[in-house]
Amino acid sequence: MADKKIDIKKKVKKEVDVRDLTICDATQQMLLKARKDGVETAFDRALDMKPCPIGSQSACCKNCSMGPCRLNAKDPYAKVGVCGATVDTIQSRNFARMVATGAAAHTDHGMAMLELFREVVRGNIADYKIQDTRKLEEVAQSIGIETVGRSVEDIATDLYEQLEATYTQIEGEIPFAKRVPPKTLETWRKYGLVPRGAMIEVMELLHRTHIGVDQHYDNITKQSSRCALSDGWGGSMVATEIGDILFGTPTPVAVDVNMGVLKEDEVNVIVHGHEPNMFESMVSSVNDPELIKAAQAAGAKGINLVGMCCSGAEMMSRHGVPHAGNFMSTEAVLATGAVDAMCVDIQCIKQGLATAAECYKTKFITTNRRAHIEGATHIEFDDHEPRACTDEIVIQAIGRFKNRSLPIEIPKITNPGIHGFSHEYINYMLGGTFRASYTPLNDNIINGRIRGVAGVVGCTNPRVKQDWVHVELVKELIKNDVLVLQTGCAQIALAKAGLYTPEAAHLAGPGLKEVCETVGMPPVLGIGSCVDNSRILIAASEMVKIGGLGDSIADLPAAGAAPEWMSEKAISIGQYFVASGVYTVFGVTFPTMEGTKFQKLLFDGLESTYGLGKWDFVADPYEMAQKMIAHIDKKRKALGIDKARERVLMDMDSRREMEAKYQAM
Repeated sequence: MADKKIDIKKKVKKEVDVRDLTICDATQQMLLKARKDGVETAFDRALDMKPCPIGSQSACCKNCSMGPCRLNAKDPYAKVGVCGATVDTIQSRNFARMVATGAAAHTDHGMAMLELFREVVRGNIADYKIQDTRKLEEVAQSIGIETVGRSVEDIATDLYEQLEATYTQIEGEIPFAKRVPPKTLETWRKYGLVPRGAMIEVMELLHRTHIGVDQHYDNITKQSSRCALSDGWGGSMVATEIGDILFGTPTPVAVDVNMGVLKEDEVNVIVHGHEPNMFESMVSSVNDPELIKAAQAAGAKGINLVGMCCSGAEMMSRHGVPHAGNFMSTEAVLATGAVDAMCVDIQCIKQGLATAAECYKTKFITTNRRAHIEGATHIEFDDHEPRACTDEIVIQAIGRFKNRSLPIEIPKITNPGIHGFSHEYINYMLGGTFRASYTPLNDNIINGRIRGVAGVVGCTNPRVKQDWVHVELVKELIKNDVLVLQTGCAQIALAKAGLYTPEAAHLAGPGLKEVCETVGMPPVLGIGSCVDNSRILIAASEMVKIGGLGDSIADLPAAGAAPEWMSEKAISIGQYFVASGVYTVFGVTFPTMEGTKFQKLLFDGLESTYGLGKWDFVADPYEMAQKMIAHIDKKRKALGIDKARERVLMDMDSRREMEAKYQAM
């Protein structure tokens, strides 16, 4: 139990059955232990902190010191802010600031990856090297860089110089706009939505939300779309592609998920965050013979590296590193007492982890200059000398293992699954080495075996039962022959539910089941971290390019959902999918007021007026599935493929007739 000398124990004010908080058995077990130990988690804080009803509907404004101004949610047009701002202006500004912050998070992440790439290419960093030269050439070719007869160094130099414009360019179009289907790009150009560079789009959007600047919800939302697109087709896409080039493009790998991956007789190091470079260095550190000897000298059998959250999802896909759980399990896992060090970098790191770690004497270490936490040890990570940081973390973890004094309780639960379905591997999986193509996917959508495709992504949130909405939604979708792609915390939820094995195909409808059994794949494909939603954009573009499913992303029988979202990044992701043409449904809550002009713009006008996608909000997973399926069916009808083609079993006479025609050609 927690050290009584540390005066940070808090009592749970309102006890709720842990089975009502999460469907994850391991997290339930650790929440009970944390309560027994007097350690508070985000689940407890959520019970004691009710959300502001006005703020949750985005009906308040604090953008100047004349406020804060709060409008009446029951009659939103009854009054305006002190400056005269209407509820639509206030909501669109608040929404825009969420988009700008979320886009900035992914943009900064992507720029850090690009800077690392630059230093590797220039020879200034020796610890990392280009691992996937084929991916380098493919990415370069996609934006018009000549690759034939050129060295890897020359191609990489040109790629860096062009991709830098993703961030710094102040006019023109971002480089990856070349990947956008022509009709979709035409729509963006018509309405002034094509991003120039991420920095100027974030800057302009925030400027527009300042007191007395842009005061029309429609115009603000156009810039929100432009900014969000600079994330999805810019910052996020750069982060994903450069990560693949430097560290290897993911391919399917069998990995165990859940807290049972911790080992009582080994030094357990958890890496939690979003940037893969620190995790890559940690892989080297935990495999260093000298550090392994040091661990053994301390009484451990070895060093056990485990991931959590999004960088964990990336390393699970690239290296088969086991994964202990998603965002809402990060405090609960510390209650095992078995975590010797948890090191974090950026994004989705709860400040409460520092308190929980102190209770269980876990070394809690921040590593990124952007993200310090009060109460944590800071060991700065430097790309030029990465092992200086990661070796020290392992050394501190070994010291903690040697001096363990608290009881260890590790849930005996692991869930196997297949992860690592990158766009490139899906292409190969469907067509093989010589005929790699999305044609089989399109054909099976056209003939009705696969009804459509859904991206179910995003966070976990203590305002709903952890993992439950994700799992129930996806079960409904695959039961109705909808192939599901997943990123981030969502894929960990489904992996724990056993839906990442090929055997899970028995839960799918007859058409999807047939395809899964033929290819040998699960009905749910995990494709990486939340920044890797850009892989879904690339896949959607490829489906349009192959043909038969319309001329733009908006024509595809596809839908997206973030059923347990909580971060501003999710709003940016949702907006770039909507602006790309995808019907996108969020759960938990949505930052608008029903019946306002701004909500009508998001939920209808973006589609009906501008030909983009549209937003929707549903809390119930079954209703959410129904709405997504109805949208997919609407798109199938518009394409003229709403009725599956009749499958005809050919007799020998028919086969001979076909063969004769073939030979006569």
